Amino acid sequence: MNALTDPVVIGGVELPNRLALAPLAGIGSWFVRLQARRYGAGLVVSEMVSSHAVHYRNEKTCRELLVIDPREHEGGAVAIQLFGADPAVMRSAAATVAAAGADLIDINMGCPVPKVCRTGAGAALLADPGRAVAVARAAVEGGGLPVTVKLRSGWRAGETDGIALAHRLVAEAGVAAIALHPRPATIAHRGSPDYALAAELVRTLDAPVLLSGGLQSAQAVRDAYEQTGAAAVMLARGALGNPWLFEELLGRREQAPGPDEVLAELDWIIGCASRHLGVERAGRYLRRFYPWYVARLGLEPARARVLSSALQQVETFALVREVLERALDAQLV
Repeated sequence: MNALTDPVVIGGVELPNRLALAPLAGIGSWFVRLQARRYGAGLVVSEMVSSHAVHYRNEKTCRELLVIDPREHEGGAVAIQLFGADPAVMRSAAATVAAAGADLIDINMGCPVPKVCRTGAGAALLADPGRAVAVARAAVEGGGLPVTVKLRSGWRAGETDGIALAHRLVAEAGVAAIALHPRPATIAHRGSPDYALAAELVRTLDAPVLLSGGLQSAQAVRDAYEQTGAAAVMLARGALGNPWLFEELLGRREQAPGPDEVLAELDWIIGCASRHLGVERAGRYLRRFYPWYVARLGLEPARARVLSSALQQVETFALVREVLERALDAQLV
């Protein structure tokens, strides 16, 4: 069995290892991807981007969501994830993404969010496999890049529409790899992923399978990787505020980060977000980030909850740092 540190090839693109940052809706901006790359991720995938918005050159989408920092290409590959249900629009968007500098294109066919599914995109494509194949084929033709597809196992518990669709996407659309989250769309992140089903797809699919879902810790990642035989693993919520997980899985770290490391990393994120969004927007945007970093500070649970809540009210980044340091000092008393 290959080690997580071994290289793997997807559609002719060689990745230096088998660890990927999963697409994180509303989160996977260039600096979150660059953070994962700094800590060793061999593949980083963008947040979900509307193919419709790209095709029609929505100014905010193209200015903010298609940004790829040159440093993201150092030591790995970058994928931009698109969603949509119109093959012609997807073909156009894929060309734009390729011109923006992506190494791969990922298509979301697993998002269960109603506003996405109502457009026929995301997990709604599980019920329309013909359209799903046409959309994927259009991305392959339009971008000229390797295309991967992120899928759920099915729409409801017990259904395996996603597994059948994975085979069609590879055979009929020329998709280079499948990223599988082996949970039904309707249960989102509840329950346990069906790793046995993922292992069956790995065994039967003539393309690499990347595994997502339930990978919250280094041991969980190792167990799922061994159980499924997947070509790679995609870290999602387990990597939020915890880029050190990549280092741990690559054998570069044994100890959890200390408070100084955690605060320095948060400072780095704040700096990047401020440059990208402006200080005022970054202040609002990063409120969702604070609990992820607080969780790494080793505080007592009650104090961590109070601190996370307090940070939602802080108006400046200087005060954010002050509140964090005060909480750590209090923990030592």
